[in-house]
Amino acid sequence: MDVVHKFLDYLSTEKNYASHTIKSYERDLLDFENFIKKEELAENLLDVRRERLGRHYLAFLDVKKYAKKSIARKISSLRTFYNYLVKENMIDINIFEQLETPKIPKKLPKILHDEEINYLFKSIDRTKPLGFRNYVILDMLFSMGLRASELIGLTIKDISFEHKQMLIHGKGSKDRFVPFHQTLEHDLKHYLTYIRPILLAKGPKTTEPYLLINYKGTPLTERGLQLILKKIIKDSGETFQIHPHMLRHAFATTLLNHGADLRVVQELLGHEHLKSTQIYTHVSHENIQKSYQKTHPRMVKK
Repeated sequence: MDVVHKFLDYLSTEKNYASHTIKSYERDLLDFENFIKKEELAENLLDVRRERLGRHYLAFLDVKKYAKKSIARKISSLRTFYNYLVKENMIDINIFEQLETPKIPKKLPKILHDEEINYLFKSIDRTKPLGFRNYVILDMLFSMGLRASELIGLTIKDISFEHKQMLIHGKGSKDRFVPFHQTLEHDLKHYLTYIRPILLAKGPKTTEPYLLINYKGTPLTERGLQLILKKIIKDSGETFQIHPHMLRHAFATTLLNHGADLRVVQELLGHEHLKSTQIYTHVSHENIQKSYQKTHPRMVKK
């Protein structure tokens, strides 16, 4: 277990992984350790050297009816763990390095169309403090493509009204600047001047650095954000579920469908690799046809 604890500490201090991600790694490692001990394939995690052991574990997970996504995640966790052990000279081979995992088809989240987004905005009562805050939250998610953790982690000092942009603290401690539009600028100023003080007055502190405040006067949490989005859907009368990634998806597809460069969208989303952004490049057949007919020089109207 000492080596597992060292690895988890490495993920926390050097890789800056979130706590729930680290717990997932720990669970995957313990599951594998239980497997090798129960099947008497190795004495401990450091004794894993035979490549067929990895194939045995893959077959075991398949027999247990684990989903392809879960299997891929577990093998990925083990591959990362044993790469760490090789790097630290604790072992000399990573049997999971070349082990092939099930292919997972890319599944796109539900597409929120422009009229659906507009209806959500119109359904929010901006005359009430919480309603105005919720309107700002919805606009930031849709207009800036933020992850849930990025949104709730924003502080007042991250906002630059002079440059109309925010400093976003992304995954893996990767910061980026994301611009905001003029209407959001106006609403943010109104929220900071009139709404946020009302919310803060309900809490224990009046000097809270975080931008978004909940109904108790304390910083908004990811759980609180989920409840806010559920309320927006309920109040609108819609029946579909909504979560921050759907709005992030809508942000990306809206930009691409209106001609934004893929690498610009990559930068705005905070993706390290372009491949992560390419999932958003799906365009309807109708849009493809319109674009082709409008731009190709051989498309001469008869």
